[in-house]
Amino acid sequence: MEKHRGKGRVARDETFDEFLDREGMLAETEELALKEIIADQIREAMKERGLTKTAMAARMKTDRRQLDRLLDPKNPSVTLATLRRAAFAVGRTLRVELV
Repeated sequence: MEKHRGKGRVARDETFDEFLDREGMLAETEELALKEIIADQIREAMKERGLTKTAMAARMKTDRRQLDRLLDPKNPSVTLATLRRAAFAVGRTLRVELV
């Protein structure tokens, strides 16, 4: 017996990732989740070091608007160079890997 899999409906034997993939939303969802995780890690490192946004932006040699874009989980346009500068500014390193 074949299960009904209409658009926007999750079949009982389907994982959430499978549903997102079938709906064409998996890659975008994963990208947003990763961006949010990285933004949270940067915010937490700033807090640990007592850095304001202004001080963080100065350490990154950028402005507050750029830092706000970096910390906005819904803004996907962040380069690896910007992430590397942010990591360095809080005494961390950036590691990117394929798994």
